[in-house]
Amino acid sequence: MKKKEIFLIGEIGINHNGDINIAKKLIDFASEAAFNAIKFQKRTVDKTYSKDYLNLYRESPWGTTQREQKEGLEFSENEYKEIDTYCKAKKINWFASSWDVDSQKFLRKFNLKFNKIASPMLGNFPLIKTVAEEKKKTFISTGMSLLEEIDEVVNIFKKNKCPFELMHCNSTYPMQDIDANLLCIRTLQKRYNCDVGYSGHETNLIGVSSIAVALGATSIERHITLDRTMYGSDQAASIETRSLKNFAELIKKIPTIMGNGIKNINDKEMIV
Repeated sequence: MKKKEIFLIGEIGINHNGDINIAKKLIDFASEAAFNAIKFQKRTVDKTYSKDYLNLYRESPWGTTQREQKEGLEFSENEYKEIDTYCKAKKINWFASSWDVDSQKFLRKFNLKFNKIASPMLGNFPLIKTVAEEKKKTFISTGMSLLEEIDEVVNIFKKNKCPFELMHCNSTYPMQDIDANLLCIRTLQKRYNCDVGYSGHETNLIGVSSIAVALGATSIERHITLDRTMYGSDQAASIETRSLKNFAELIKKIPTIMGNGIKNINDKEMIV
């Protein structure tokens, strides 16, 4: 029986800092490292945040308010069209986690194969229902949530007959190894009888992610960046592009290394 390949997602998220050329460089590295997909985040700023929040002081490369910072991190429709064309040329899937219903409807302009529910959106039921109605395979991160909350989301996807894969996640940036709690992968597998991946935000390059795969994770999502010291809240919890190829090669070897658990004598062990 052929072993199932680990599905690798390189989360660009907002690590592009609003620069299409940075996004393209990150796509290049993910494609060269044989990642299966890259992911962005899409927000309608006025629908995701309150006016009071957007008026707060926030120093950033784009100005001194939260609004200027949030808007500076959003790509336009033309830029997403450019991303779509670029990813097709690089033969890599792209998709995005939307943070509001309008953003999800915007993404319908592209023939995307996957959807994503980000951990902070697990309580946004209008968004979850909008995603589930599309019946595209959806990766669902489960950070900051209890099993009873995950139950509600899973029920919506099952009701809509929408394929999904849960992703164990601890929503700290960066995550400390002690907070990984990777045995939750098995908890989720047992409770929901579905594939379960791992979405990580640790600075540890390979350790936590490799253990997740050894425990049965079917997908791995990690933030990627050109440089961890760049501006941005997610940069420090990301894998630098110079390490992506080694990371991907190691992760994809793990199912083979784990074997099938059947005790026998390997031909190579026999002394001739």
